[in-house]
Amino acid sequence: MIPRTVILAACLQVSSAARAAQTCESLAKLDLPATSITSAESVAAGSFTPPGGKAITYLPAFCRVTGAIKPSPDSNIQFEVWMPASNWNGKFQGAGNGGFAGYIGYDQLANAVRHNYTSAATDTGHRATPGVDAGWALDHPEKIADFGYRAIHETAVKAKAILHAFYGEAPKRSYFSSCSNGGRQALMEAQRYPEDYDGIIAGAPANYWTHLLANAAWDDLALLGDKDSFIPPKKLPAIQAAALAACDALDGVKDGVIEDPSRCHFDPGVLLCQAAEQDSCLTAPQVAALKKLYAGGRNSHGQLFPGYAPGGEAESGGWAVWITGAVPERSLMYAFGTQFFKNMVFDNAAWDYHTFNADRDTKAADDKQSGNLNATDPDLGRFRERGGKLILYHGWSDAAIAAQNTIDYYDSVAAKMGAQQAGTFVRLFMVPGMQHCGGGSGPNSFGQFTVPSGDADRDMDAALERWVEKGVAPERIVAAKRKSDLDPASAVVRTRPLCAYPLIARYQGSGSTDDAANFVCAKHD
Repeated sequence: MIPRTVILAACLQVSSAARAAQTCESLAKLDLPATSITSAESVAAGSFTPPGGKAITYLPAFCRVTGAIKPSPDSNIQFEVWMPASNWNGKFQGAGNGGFAGYIGYDQLANAVRHNYTSAATDTGHRATPGVDAGWALDHPEKIADFGYRAIHETAVKAKAILHAFYGEAPKRSYFSSCSNGGRQALMEAQRYPEDYDGIIAGAPANYWTHLLANAAWDDLALLGDKDSFIPPKKLPAIQAAALAACDALDGVKDGVIEDPSRCHFDPGVLLCQAAEQDSCLTAPQVAALKKLYAGGRNSHGQLFPGYAPGGEAESGGWAVWITGAVPERSLMYAFGTQFFKNMVFDNAAWDYHTFNADRDTKAADDKQSGNLNATDPDLGRFRERGGKLILYHGWSDAAIAAQNTIDYYDSVAAKMGAQQAGTFVRLFMVPGMQHCGGGSGPNSFGQFTVPSGDADRDMDAALERWVEKGVAPERIVAAKRKSDLDPASAVVRTRPLCAYPLIARYQGSGSTDDAANFVCAKHD
């Protein structure tokens, strides 16, 4: 006779299989609160062309569900959920957005299903030119709330309900990894909705949003308030060369990368033109402007936001893109700052940065939008209590969001919760020489699916999963510099350990300085 427990187990398996046997197309009838499913379709293995985009190739067969969530009368949060038709690994991965969002992250969805994860992405409640357009926010406070915190949370909740209906079971683990505004979204999840994700990676987080963009306006005045202060891109190579000459060798290795710019005391005054102005020197107004950029904005209450670190000014994706622009009023931070104050603070499309007052206007931004947009709460107790793990990272040469901001947030968590307790669930990895979320002269390849082996010592996402699932905290991540930053399959030309803050990588004195094996993680001298 077959034991009753075996029969019961078999019945449960059949029941689970029956629940999971729903077709993809049947999900179109799924009833979820404040949500409409607009389509549910099976996509064959091969390629898929998203709306208005280019074909994405090398995809497995998957179920694609699209829909809209409306938590308020003015909400229209578009989302997509992609679920592998077979070989699901039991894990869910949320996708983030850069800039002011307004788009679905199809590449992130594709990467996830290629590696057997389910995934969901959202436009955060509006459609716009990706990155720098915030015109949608003008006179739409509910859409700002959706962008700020509601959309990512609502999408996670609805996506899990959809995948449960499809597979007949909930995900065993849920992860979120994103950078920039996506890093802000990541911290917002950890702080406000700790039940959504078990493991979170927040890269270069724009979490102090109101002050980041108040600082952008402050920088605009520093560079553009006087026409003689503007620093043209052709002068950036001289600035970077002088910064490296002053600080590159502080770590004992002269390799074109400043290991810890916080120890670099570079004086821009050494570049002051002694005769006729040239590309290799700066005028007095330009020196004054550069000092302000390194120092960060201030008002009568103190520091608005940290200043930029020296050492990566002239690199691709650096200052010429984010800070100075090719010509005045064409940088990305100029666009972000002006779009923010026009559309989210003053509801005035004609607002002019020349009128910016660091006391008055920062207060106005904080009063109106800190509750929607800032993810600065250091109390991560609820996230820790449910076993959540958080990895922060930031490129020291970031020309969009000053790297010191992430250190400041990490330090605030350690101060609030105690350094020892914080160390049980939070790690910070600073990345020397890396620009905003990637690029730059330093080793910068360590992220999602960039390491085919999934080696937890070389892949930050794999390290996070090992921490969540096996309890092994990451102490170092080996980053690679590849011949081409745009090709993750290109040859590796340098490796270097990223050390859990506050430790830094220190050369042991022998062997190639391009080999991470010759470095240890150590305290500052």
